[in-house]
Amino acid sequence: MTQAPSAPKTGRRQHDREILALALPAFGALVAEPLFLMVDSAVIGHLGTPQLAGLAIAAALLTTAVSVFVFLAYATTAAVARRVGAGDLQSAIRQGMDGIWLALILGAGVIAVVLPGAPWLVDIFGASDTAAPYAITYLRISSLGIPAMLVVLAATGVLRGLQDTRTPLYVAIGGFAANAALNVGLVYGAGLGIAGSAWGTVIAQVGMAAVYLVVVVRGARRHGASLRPDLAGIRASARAGAPLLVRTLSLRAVLMIATAVAARLGDAEVAANQIILSLWSLLAFALDAIAIAGQAIIGRYLGANDAKGAREACRRMVEWGVAAGVLFGVLVMISRPLFIQLFTTDRVVQDTLLPALLVVAVIQPVSGIVFVLDGVLMGAGDGPYLAWAMLATLAVFTPVALLVPKLGGGLTALWWAMALMMVVRLVTLWLRARSGRWIVTGATR
Repeated sequence: MTQAPSAPKTGRRQHDREILALALPAFGALVAEPLFLMVDSAVIGHLGTPQLAGLAIAAALLTTAVSVFVFLAYATTAAVARRVGAGDLQSAIRQGMDGIWLALILGAGVIAVVLPGAPWLVDIFGASDTAAPYAITYLRISSLGIPAMLVVLAATGVLRGLQDTRTPLYVAIGGFAANAALNVGLVYGAGLGIAGSAWGTVIAQVGMAAVYLVVVVRGARRHGASLRPDLAGIRASARAGAPLLVRTLSLRAVLMIATAVAARLGDAEVAANQIILSLWSLLAFALDAIAIAGQAIIGRYLGANDAKGAREACRRMVEWGVAAGVLFGVLVMISRPLFIQLFTTDRVVQDTLLPALLVVAVIQPVSGIVFVLDGVLMGAGDGPYLAWAMLATLAVFTPVALLVPKLGGGLTALWWAMALMMVVRLVTLWLRARSGRWIVTGATR
């Protein structure tokens, strides 16, 4: 009688250890990445307002370009983890190399577009005459680092699939430190201005990519995996990533629509919305760490033909997502007054923020489940469903958000529309998880 309940508890403890071992370092690496732009902003901000405005425009373009290709990490994690679960490390690393080669090809394509098209891209964002030259300079130089940035994404996916999130954390910390030192040295020491900041970031990114490649190449040689490009494998990586690209673009469209609607509501609303989005992004990083653990763990269980283990891991990670969401919701609710004063002293903006942040707090438990199930289905290689689900969510959200200004709603109404978006995502992902159709075992899906 006393033995019966111990097995589930033991299973939960095992899952908890796995989740913590993967999620905590993943969170550190996720938080370290946006610090690159924060360092650039801090250094360039002392050069002058036009330079900082130019950086803001170039950074928005670069962030969009790189975020579009985040599937390089997600799809690679799932594919590699499956082969790890199947006990075939040689194929796992070979699959990872296909993702890295795809990253290099896509990076070269981005450079071919951005280098000649930088003035046109900056003009689309409505840069002023004083900020545009700085934006073009930063964008052109930084674009040279995009292949390295994409290699970092793909190689991060390889290591996550191999159940290693510590190495990405160490590389991210090293890259952040190098970026900070190079920025100060090149901008002020060498007197290169905004160009020095861009070159510093490129050098740091290339260094990070080089470290990753050394780690992956060593693993390939250890397990006898080929390093040569394999066209069939690269095409397979692209096919696996295509649905995730659709999902990412749909999610970006939601955020762009929300920003556009906020801009129609007024200056106070768009300023407040930007502050909320910064908090939303921070909370997303924390929840995404659990999702990344889910990608690696679920992929491994399915590769090992352990459907029961995959279900149990999914259930436990959902519990983690709910707990984290409730915690974050309470923290947001309690810290709202302090958080608002950290960002603005404008009374109108503060009054606009207060009720909207309450919506953000309320929706956090839902967000916790959504992020976890997103990671679970990614780990299962269920990309096509994720793409269709996100397109359906976009179709529901768009008319609701566009009605906000027409019906006289404010920022709080817009964030209730964002809450609806998360609820729709929850419904679509929960139905899929309950159906069990995502559970496809074996080394490949």
